Amino acid sequence: MKKKLALVLAAALMLAVLAGCGGTPAPSTPAASNPASMGGEPAAPASDLNAAVFYYNYSDVYISSVRNNMDEMLKGMGVKYDNYDGAGNQAQQTDQINTAITNGANLLIVNIVETSSPDAAQNAVEAARGAGIPIIFFNREVQDDVVNSYDKCAFVGTDAPEAGHMQGALIGQYLLDNYDALDLNGDGTISYVMFKGQEGNAEAEARTQFGVEDADAVLTAAGKPALAFYDANNSAKYLVDQNGSWSAAAATNYMDTILAEYSEANKNMIELVIANNDDMALGAVASLQTAGYNLGEGKTIPVFGVDAIDSAKQAIDEGKMTGTIMQDAVGMAKTITALVGNVQSGAELMNSIDEANGYNVDKNDDGTVKVNKIRVPYGVYTGK
Repeated sequence: MKKKLALVLAAALMLAVLAGCGGTPAPSTPAASNPASMGGEPAAPASDLNAAVFYYNYSDVYISSVRNNMDEMLKGMGVKYDNYDGAGNQAQQTDQINTAITNGANLLIVNIVETSSPDAAQNAVEAARGAGIPIIFFNREVQDDVVNSYDKCAFVGTDAPEAGHMQGALIGQYLLDNYDALDLNGDGTISYVMFKGQEGNAEAEARTQFGVEDADAVLTAAGKPALAFYDANNSAKYLVDQNGSWSAAAATNYMDTILAEYSEANKNMIELVIANNDDMALGAVASLQTAGYNLGEGKTIPVFGVDAIDSAKQAIDEGKMTGTIMQDAVGMAKTITALVGNVQSGAELMNSIDEANGYNVDKNDDGTVKVNKIRVPYGVYTGK
């Protein structure tokens, strides 16, 4: 009897201790160490994945949008990650890649700085191969040979010519619909300026070429003359950001210089602005506004960009900019993190990345995969 009583008392004492401690043992890892577990959100699954994410330049507005979306997605997956700003300097980014590997990164996600030659991307692949870890390039095109040189390599981006084709078609139709109002000097031809983001960049090259060629095709098919670059002495027929940063400041500075000489009073006013991205488009808008145009009312010089960043969409909604080609920052981040999820689970890098699951992968004519490149589609934005 005494032995039974002792057992009952011991059990009661144990229950009292547990009640005083909340009834559950403390977790082995503090909740605050997992960003996804804060603010009342459910904790994300634990992961030993240590991703290093390299951006060519934090100052690029579109890239900042991709970064913000990807940060949230990686947190939600429970993936440890570190972001690096290349600041437009390939040597700096290369050092960052090597340092990240030394510090234990086991996945590289790279928005390469240098795109005019394959060397920088190939060096990054060799660094990943040497460490035996996967590498995912994104946004800034790398050559097929680079991706195919390593079985743990992939690229997520867009079809570079698509944006140029879509922009050209959009511009051509807009001009046809508003031709007489846009021909400010009445000479029957639309005078334009093209702002190019960077020499040697696949996206910049395609947008610069097809943004004009496809607009010309629409115009000439309707019996209108092709576009005329405002400066007949410029054989390249574009103005490039000399820093390769696709910046609003570069476009503003160019446009300020142009508008000091080209005006309605001189009967040679710029009648159309085409830009490789929205930041340069908005830089042109800022200069035009200083000259009294594009204020949301009164005379507006049509300005077209690419990316559909929030500030550009707002300018379009307010009648200060005309249109943009949407480069999907959310879609870019989702596609990248789908690959990250494969690495996290131990699956092959391209597992389930196919048309059946909504992914557009580069194919050969016979339908086989040509290269591990996944294309995120563009769209059009001309206002709410």
